[in-house]
Amino acid sequence: MTAIGPGPSSEVPDTARHRALAAASRVRMLDLVRRTEGGVTAAEVVEATGLHPSTVRAHLDQLAKSGLLARQRRSDGSPGRPAWRYLAVERPEEHDDGAGRPYREMAAALIGHLARDADDPQAAGVRAGRDWGRSLVAPLRETAVRTTPMDGLVQVLDGLGFTPQVVDRPGPGAAVVHLRSCPFLELALAHPDVVCGVHLGVIGGALGALGASAADTDLEPFAAPGVCVVRVRTHSAPMPAAAAEPANGERACP
Repeated sequence: MTAIGPGPSSEVPDTARHRALAAASRVRMLDLVRRTEGGVTAAEVVEATGLHPSTVRAHLDQLAKSGLLARQRRSDGSPGRPAWRYLAVERPEEHDDGAGRPYREMAAALIGHLARDADDPQAAGVRAGRDWGRSLVAPLRETAVRTTPMDGLVQVLDGLGFTPQVVDRPGPGAAVVHLRSCPFLELALAHPDVVCGVHLGVIGGALGALGASAADTDLEPFAAPGVCVVRVRTHSAPMPAAAAEPANGERACP
C-alpha cells in the first residue's frame, strides 16, 4: 500500500488509548484529572461526577492501564493505607524537541483558534479538511496505477497513520471503514468538533479529487472500542492513471 507522507505506525499503546477513550465518562474523568493539580482520588471523582464508586474505579484503572494516567499512594497523615491518587501522564510531545514539535504546536494553535473564534467550528474544520484531502491525492495521480476512489481513500488514510480497515462493502461505491489508530488523538480529545470535522473533510476532499462525489459520508468517533467508524457511499469511476510518456521522451499534448 502506498504511504502518502509520514504517519505513525499502528502500535498497541495507541489502540489501548482508543479503547480507554471510547466511553464519554472516561473522557470526562481524564479531563478532570488533567485540570487538577496533584491528581485526584477515586472518592474525589465520585463526588465530582456522581457515578458509583465501583464504576469510577473501573474507569480510572482502564485509563491507567492505557498509559493515560499514573497512580501512586500519597499519605496525608491519616491512619490506614493511603488511597490511590491518579495523575495525568505527561504526553511525549510536551518534551519533544524534534523537528515535528513546531508543526504540532502550530496545528494546536490553529485548531484552538477555530474552536474559539469560528462561527461554526465543525464546518470550518470540514472546509480545511477538504483542501487538505485534495492535496493528499496528488501523489496517487503521479502513478500509472489505476485505482478506485474508495481504494485511493484507504491509501490516503493509511498514509496519514489511521490504520484503516475496510470491514464491509454494502454496495457499489459504499464501504464501512474502521480507523484503528489516530495520529491526532490528543487534539481530537481537546477539540473534537474541529479535529473530527477536519478528518471528515479530508475524506470528502480526497474522494472528490479521486473522481467520486461523496453522496453520504459519516464519521463516528470512538464508535466501538479501539476504532472510529467511517461510512461512505459514493457515485464514482476509477481514477485515471497518469498519462504515459512517449518512448522518445516527449510529452503528449493535452
